[in-house]
Amino acid sequence: MSKGGRGDFKLNMKRIILLLTIALFSAVSVRAADIPPQRQDELIYLLRQDCGSCHGMTLQGGLGPPLLPQTLANKPEALLLNTILVGRPNTAMPPWRNFLTVPEATWLLKQLLKGINHVP
Repeated sequence: MSKGGRGDFKLNMKRIILLLTIALFSAVSVRAADIPPQRQDELIYLLRQDCGSCHGMTLQGGLGPPLLPQTLANKPEALLLNTILVGRPNTAMPPWRNFLTVPEATWLLKQLLKGINHVP
């Protein structure tokens, strides 16, 4: 087994499990009613402040790419959810799975796809 082989296997299995979880939740519609209003406010704050610190405060890009509806529209939702929850290795994009549930990440993604300016 190559150096780090077992670690690579564990990492790949975690990603596969996460992708399957995302696929399951993607099949189920996440409604605003599923996320309490206070948590919605917290998620929007996180999006504007934490995500905005890399993706630009207006989400038009910065260190990270723009998070605008037109730039996200042609990307598979499962890929975008995976990016949010697992991050992007060897980039500044961290994993958010310790801070967001899959339904919360799905809800946030739906808000991004609609356009953050449409969210209170």
